[in-house]
Amino acid sequence: MALSIHPDPSARIIVGMSGGVDSSVTALLLKKKGYAVEGLFMKNWDEDDGTDLCTAKDDYFDALSVAGKIGIPLHIANFASAYWDLVFKNFLLEYQRGNTPNPDILCNKEIKFKTFLAYAKTLGADYIATGHYAKTLPVMQDDKSIQHHLFKGIDLNKDQSYFLYALEASQLQQTLFPLGDLTKKQVRQIACEAGLPTANKKDSTGICFIGKRPFRDFLKRYLSPKPGLIKNTQGQVIGEHEGLMYYTLGQRQGLHIGGVKGALEAPWYVVDKDMSTQALIVAQGHHHPALFSDTLTLSSIHWINQKPWPEKQAIQAKIRYRQTDQLCYITTHKTEFIVHFEQKQRAITPGQSIVFYGKNRCLGGAIIDTVQRN
Repeated sequence: MALSIHPDPSARIIVGMSGGVDSSVTALLLKKKGYAVEGLFMKNWDEDDGTDLCTAKDDYFDALSVAGKIGIPLHIANFASAYWDLVFKNFLLEYQRGNTPNPDILCNKEIKFKTFLAYAKTLGADYIATGHYAKTLPVMQDDKSIQHHLFKGIDLNKDQSYFLYALEASQLQQTLFPLGDLTKKQVRQIACEAGLPTANKKDSTGICFIGKRPFRDFLKRYLSPKPGLIKNTQGQVIGEHEGLMYYTLGQRQGLHIGGVKGALEAPWYVVDKDMSTQALIVAQGHHHPALFSDTLTLSSIHWINQKPWPEKQAIQAKIRYRQTDQLCYITTHKTEFIVHFEQKQRAITPGQSIVFYGKNRCLGGAIIDTVQRN
């Protein structure tokens, strides 16, 4: 049985304010409810590299302007060192392995809901709040104990539970998601009616620390590319690539493959990476069989409420953000977890996350290790 969250009227809540419309409205809504609200701007990246491509300074001033508008103090904290050690090093390591990581998920796990939460506690916070489109509810268990569970936001086009699967129930217990019952359209309307300066600000896209920089230029600053050959699925050499780290499975753009003798006039897609030979494997056609698989492996699974899902029992999952839930089941083999999908999935990508659901409840997830190809 799900119960509504009603913080004590005197609760002190610190909102993670990014300078965007979502966190702005989060702070506004909590302020209107009469809570003691404060904002905190997290500086997670030292962007002083001689460019004007990172928007952190502008975002801070937007957050400061919103805080002034709604009448709350705004703290600023520098978590750049923790971000480097706990998120960015892993980001680089995954690319070295040939994977495609999702740093936003690790940032939520290590920074926003661990480092930020701990820092907010030193400021006297009873709760933290963020502008994620998700819901957390205390659920009464069979033994009458209460555990906090994570649910999808009501706006399924914006639901961000996918990025929060790595959280612990104890973190959810101390977190509020005021936007969980709102759509993005409603959030912008609230911001406009309140005259917030971020009301019409565009949503941020891409990886936060890269900003507007070209991805290849950024990655080259930290990792040395290893050029190699591009081969088709028959092993024929049809081109050269600049480094496997620049490509992800299912990618079409940037391959620069010219006319290939005997090949159809159809676009090429990345279907695999051979790390032993540094070869990039490609095939023609958006629906080429080499792009599809119904099985993947995991080295571990994080369950939010520490309830392992029974083997071979149907469960829903998604392998990328905004994908519709897919039916699958889980088995184990030695130390591995194996996920079997009812229908083949396109471009399952090692380094990305698979997130499990029971209807609208987010159960947990894991980072994809390997894809078992037919």
